[in-house]
Amino acid sequence: MEALLTSISTVALAEMGDKTQLLALFLATRFASKSSIVLGILAATLLNHALSAWIGVEVAQWIPESAISWVVGLSFIAVGLWLLIPDKDDSDDNSMLKYGAFGATFVLFFLAEIGDKTQIATVLLGANYGSVWMVLIGSTIGMMLANVPVVFAGNWIMDRINADRTRQLACLLFLILGVVTIASPLLH
Repeated sequence: MEALLTSISTVALAEMGDKTQLLALFLATRFASKSSIVLGILAATLLNHALSAWIGVEVAQWIPESAISWVVGLSFIAVGLWLLIPDKDDSDDNSMLKYGAFGATFVLFFLAEIGDKTQIATVLLGANYGSVWMVLIGSTIGMMLANVPVVFAGNWIMDRINADRTRQLACLLFLILGVVTIASPLLH
């Protein structure tokens, strides 16, 4: 249950102001079918985060047991600091829009998520918890919690969210997660 709840909260917070959230806003302004956009986000996230959580679990098996908490913990800290850097909206490429709301959303979201903070977080969560399913479910719920409201009420929500504060809160959460991950084996 810890893997699920941590995945939900860290990914939802990491997604605030992220380029994929900006992409969701962009797509919501281009397409009338909000449900197709949401389904595209869901499908792209499930595929991307399933691969990410699996990679995290697999990579963790190659790292010596004594080093895993340090590698994962320091990586959480690095992602936390990375979250302080605001993303920019790169969604000006209109060539994918011809595939309709679902197709464009699926392709653009999947591609935008490659190497993104939330994908790296999902890899780290998979490595930390060793559970593809709990991390996949949690990270997907976190992505949907952050993006579905933007699809339906994007401009209104984005005007009311303090992106800097949200990034700082997400950074703090990742720093705490990193320190706890490093300290856990030392306390046992």
